[in-house]
Amino acid sequence: MTRVVVTGMGAITPNGNGLENFINNTLRGKVGIKKIKKFDASKTGITVAGEIDDFDSNEVIGKKAARRMDLYSQYALQSADEAMKMAKIDETNTKPTDLGVIYGSGIGGLTTIQEQIIKMHDKGPKRVSPMFVPMSIANMAAGNISIRFNAQNICTSIVTACATGTNAIGEAFRQIKEKRAKVMIAGGSEASVNEIGIAGFAALTALTTATDPLRASLPFDKNRSGFVLGEGGATLVLEELSHAQQRGANILGEIVGYGATSDAYHITSPDPEGNGASRAMKLAIDEAKISPADVSYINAHGTATHANDAGESKAINEVFGEKSDVRVSSIKGMTGHLLGAAGAIEAVITIAALQKGKLPVNVGCYDQDPECAINLVTSANQDAPEAEYALSNSFGFGGHNAVLAFKKWK
Repeated sequence: MTRVVVTGMGAITPNGNGLENFINNTLRGKVGIKKIKKFDASKTGITVAGEIDDFDSNEVIGKKAARRMDLYSQYALQSADEAMKMAKIDETNTKPTDLGVIYGSGIGGLTTIQEQIIKMHDKGPKRVSPMFVPMSIANMAAGNISIRFNAQNICTSIVTACATGTNAIGEAFRQIKEKRAKVMIAGGSEASVNEIGIAGFAALTALTTATDPLRASLPFDKNRSGFVLGEGGATLVLEELSHAQQRGANILGEIVGYGATSDAYHITSPDPEGNGASRAMKLAIDEAKISPADVSYINAHGTATHANDAGESKAINEVFGEKSDVRVSSIKGMTGHLLGAAGAIEAVITIAALQKGKLPVNVGCYDQDPECAINLVTSANQDAPEAEYALSNSFGFGGHNAVLAFKKWK
């Protein structure tokens, strides 16, 4: 049986730029949600977002290359660079034809699209940048990563809204497990904190209108009122176990299961009974060849919308039982919702939580909704040295459900 391990990780998130900052800040409950500074959001009715405010594209991307990439591709490439350096993958130990990329974005180059449409409207179609298409299309994070690291195996993109990052990692896991690649670069990135991104989600009434960053994203709280839009990205380097061992790699964790289903219910609302979500969790558990009782932690999708949190809680109780002691938390109270990048940053923190024996607290729940009758992680129960298995859930518009099962590396 081919086993798949994680040997590198990278992240850029609203509450921490760089892997170490993100992990340490998340495990101590630091909120990265803040007042929107990128543009005047007053007319949208939305005042807070999970903005990245300490990113310098020159450090990793380079000034010339950055001018030819939308911000979402820049976030992807920075986190991929960090992950590849950690994994120490290069052409001395891995053939380019054995190295692939599956990387996604929920929306793609939305900032570029916004800027170029405004330019066309104001100055005419001849003024549209020749880089408009290659900067805005949603596969270019994958393409840029492949070019940077000479990855010549599969290079493709997943677009499943808020399940994107998890699906990308899951499909990369399959690529190695089914012996089509030795090493895969996988993850998701998003850069939609801009006028059209905020205005579009606000028009859907999906975003909270709360003004206090500490009381805006409230996963599983009975006063939750919508999600906070976030941005950033994360990358995992997945590797065939024998390949990693032969080169003496430092192994961070193991992926042991992946489940993907569809609600086939509604374009934006999840199935209120959580049927698709529960089936995805069961598939991941089954592939891992474990039972629900073996799972100590679930990193929930937990968007802080009424429908998502209630449906996900039902799904968890369906799989684990209503009196289960499995601990659950969403990190979106700290980061906001990174859309296509959410599953990637959440995979990173789930692996780190198992590694360190410490779970991220469900920040933002001040008064737990009785409809969300699950065992939330608090500062009192976040120490988990015994935790061996964990799930990470992601559910996207369109009814996409994706779940990853991780095992602590010993």
